Amino acid sequence: MIHVCSLARLHATVDETKALHIVTLLRRTDVVTRPSHIAEANHLILSVDDIPSPMDGMVVPAQEHVERLIDFVSQWDRAAPMVVHCYAGISRSTAAAFTAACLINPERDEMQIAQAMRDASRTVQPNKAIVSIADRLLKRDGRMVRAVDALGPGYPAEEGVPFRLDLV
Repeated sequence: MIHVCSLARLHATVDETKALHIVTLLRRTDVVTRPSHIAEANHLILSVDDIPSPMDGMVVPAQEHVERLIDFVSQWDRAAPMVVHCYAGISRSTAAAFTAACLINPERDEMQIAQAMRDASRTVQPNKAIVSIADRLLKRDGRMVRAVDALGPGYPAEEGVPFRLDLV
């Protein structure tokens, strides 16, 4: 299973869940301290801003970032949970968790996965750049994008409600 949280809740979530893999999606990666029991190879760091399209001085999520995410998730043995986090736990991390769930369950309906995330956390609002790229790479024919669009905006918050996303 995948646990999604904010940077502020990273260490507590890793401890509570006994996770052994982490995905970090933050531009300022210098603010992240990997928990000491997490092997460096089990921590994917994607240095991206939370933007849907290019902006001066910022890093928009790109194909190379999503490819690295897909490769990392593909190598995860799922013997222990994975924690996915961004700064607030609302957009980049939920898009990455959605991507992971779609990758692991190619036959599972995208809307079902998206709705499971919203049911678990009313603040979910996946980053559309990440979802759009993942949709194309996973050959989901626009279904991932439509599922996220159908959710509408998440409940406004400075920090997302942490949640667990079951993969089956």
